[in-house]
Amino acid sequence: MEHFVVLLRGVNVGGINIKMAELKTCLAELPVQQVKTLLASGNVVLSTELSASQLKSQVEEALAARFGYQAWVVVLTITRISELIASCPYPADSTDQHSYVTLASDPAAIKRLLDEAAKLSEEMVELGPEAVAWLAPVGGTLESAISKLTAKASYKSTTTTRNLRTLIKIRDAGAALSA
Repeated sequence: MEHFVVLLRGVNVGGINIKMAELKTCLAELPVQQVKTLLASGNVVLSTELSASQLKSQVEEALAARFGYQAWVVVLTITRISELIASCPYPADSTDQHSYVTLASDPAAIKRLLDEAAKLSEEMVELGPEAVAWLAPVGGTLESAISKLTAKASYKSTTTTRNLRTLIKIRDAGAALSA
């Protein structure tokens, strides 16, 4: 039994509204156990015998069927999320900057993000083939060049971004699955 993090892209923004209780009910119908949602932005931890790719496919199909939208998710193990958090060079808490991690289901998306960020002369740090970290000023995240870059339509189906503090909460909730 493996413990996974499922991160939904674009939930409760842009007209796609899903109550976390409904999300939990939807996912509990899959061959998974210990489904727990966190915050209201499509963060889920669960346990399953499925592989990450099988889980991704089944979650996307279930979300599309239940909620009527083109769903995209990033699926990683709790262990991998922990490793990515540990490799992030930025602080989780700062009074002047927010630390973000963009995660991808396709490593090619991470390579493109790194290339585009370099052209913008913006700092983006590769944490692994499926993740990059970046900073944005407090109160200016949506206006930051990297935020605008990660919001491009070309990344919509393969990436999602979370604040580092959120990832830490997700990691901790996932660790509790095996307790």
